[in-house]
Amino acid sequence: MRLTSIASGSSGNCVYIGSRSTHLLIDTGIAYKRIESGLQEIGLKGEDISGVLITHEHSDHICGLGVIARKLGVPLYASSGTIRQIRQNKGLGRIEEELYRPIEADTVFEVGDLRILPFSNSHDAAQPLGYRVEQGARSVAVCTDLGNYSQYTIEHLLHLDAVFLECNHDVRMLQAGPYPYPLKRRILSDYGHLSNEACGRLLCEILHDGMKHIFLGHLSKENNLPELAYEAVRLEITMGDNPYDAGEFPITVAKRDSLSQVVYLD
Repeated sequence: MRLTSIASGSSGNCVYIGSRSTHLLIDTGIAYKRIESGLQEIGLKGEDISGVLITHEHSDHICGLGVIARKLGVPLYASSGTIRQIRQNKGLGRIEEELYRPIEADTVFEVGDLRILPFSNSHDAAQPLGYRVEQGARSVAVCTDLGNYSQYTIEHLLHLDAVFLECNHDVRMLQAGPYPYPLKRRILSDYGHLSNEACGRLLCEILHDGMKHIFLGHLSKENNLPELAYEAVRLEITMGDNPYDAGEFPITVAKRDSLSQVVYLD
């Protein structure tokens, strides 16, 4: 398996997870040309994509979905609530009904040689999901756009080889920043986004000796800095109630507008 981010941030998100024969995108919140360029950097073409897993219907996760659907004709996997909202989004253009594949949280399905377990997230969307993807003994997960986490979340992120986790904002930057109060309140709510510190605390719950890589993603352009997110998470890990030091794990802050490091798990 391999995992990388083609783009990640509050302005657009697209993550790649694949094996030698099956290639998935999680979200298509950027232009198709940028997705195609990112795929080319890892030796793939758009035609190689086996399907798209959609976390939820917000524009920074689906704005490129219509073009992907028309150009590639690949299955689009999402919860029924998310599909309902996508159908109402006229800005995406025509999407053939047969491409939609409704899925349910905690119900496993397979695409090629990959086993996928969707799980629910706490976010202000219709029916948002995170995804755990497995091939044999290898497993990775993408978990972004959640205002809080619970034991349920932790259980879906245990024993991973790699994780892509939201690290959206620095609380002090957000509170002092230019956003209107209702938006600040939304981001800080249980249905908003994980702060740097919350991301670090969640990592403390799921770290284990076999964790090979950590991606920090979905950083806010206005309310975070890559170096701030990185150091805050490292501090939480090192000072947290766990047996590990942050230096024991490779940590990558996913790039906003370009391909991030490709992690191989074979």
